[in-house]
Amino acid sequence: MSVIHITNANFDAEVMASDRPVLLDFFADWCGPCRMVAPVLEEIAAERSDIKVCKVNVDEQPELARQFNVMSIPTLVVMKNGELVNKAVGSRPKAQILRML
Repeated sequence: MSVIHITNANFDAEVMASDRPVLLDFFADWCGPCRMVAPVLEEIAAERSDIKVCKVNVDEQPELARQFNVMSIPTLVVMKNGELVNKAVGSRPKAQILRML
């Protein structure tokens, strides 16, 4: 699967109603650490069909960033059955991201 870009319009359908765990990446285009994490998330999305990998641009979706109390980026959030089950701030290697799931 490819990474899904999340907006206010598709958040409920793609994240809250998902039948699979969702890994949300809160990022910004200008953020260096965010750009370091992006290829890792692309890899995970390609390898794991049992999860959804989604990205939320905090500059374009500030309401979603506020909803998840995102104060620093990148922030990775794991959602299962519409519930937040894990959250990590900062760039992480692939193995640490996978352990969050």
